Amino acid sequence: MTAIPLHRHYLHYSELPTSLRVLYTAALLVLGLAYMFAGLYLFHTYSGRDGNSNTLSYDDLVIAYSGSGKGSRLEAALRGPMSNMLPPDELSVLVGWVQQGADKAKYESGIKPILDKRCMSCHDGSNPHLVNMSSLEGLKKVTEQDTGTDIFTLVRVSHIHLFGLTFIFFLVGLIFSHAYWRPVWLKSAIVGLPFLCLALDVISWYLVKLYHPFAFVTMFAGMVQGLCFAFMWVISMYQLWFSGTPEAVAKRHGVDTIAVG
Repeated sequence: MTAIPLHRHYLHYSELPTSLRVLYTAALLVLGLAYMFAGLYLFHTYSGRDGNSNTLSYDDLVIAYSGSGKGSRLEAALRGPMSNMLPPDELSVLVGWVQQGADKAKYESGIKPILDKRCMSCHDGSNPHLVNMSSLEGLKKVTEQDTGTDIFTLVRVSHIHLFGLTFIFFLVGLIFSHAYWRPVWLKSAIVGLPFLCLALDVISWYLVKLYHPFAFVTMFAGMVQGLCFAFMWVISMYQLWFSGTPEAVAKRHGVDTIAVG
């Protein structure tokens, strides 16, 4: 680390009152837990669309955003993220019914009982973000050709994603700004990079519909965001409580250590 003079407004964790350090620590712990659960939810939502539920792959993202190019949305869901919601025999009945044209007569006799038993707890129409399967008309909407996530859904998720992660990375970056790290340009890059990747991530969702390889941009942007979050989290937690006062900070005050309180 090079000996670059400290900015006059820079404060290291050791110069902050204990109450503020506790506040930063509590925020980091909860945000870290939330990020972990977000990762698990992301994996559960997108993995398995390509038939392999053990990984989150390029093909999973392509299918999620632009569709499978074959079959219906319902079939893609039943063979992908919803495959564990039905036993194989009932899944085969539903898929076969869709492939044969989603006939109304068969719906009443063989399909509706399965839906009532397996799906109505979530797809009864009470949640506006989930498909309403309480009627044949609602079910017909997902028996059409699978074209991936529709634009309106992407717009809705985009603004939630942008607002939420901007707040998270602002808070984590603000806490990390108190860390002593050199070179300064690298520290600044780590703070700013997640915001650039966040924008690329959201934009790539739409572009995947036009050109499938943009799914690699989605994967890369998400990975960089996660790495930056992890780096800032670990460095901040370590310097908050375990690293002591950096030499440059101590020299600025003309002491070996700085009291906190």
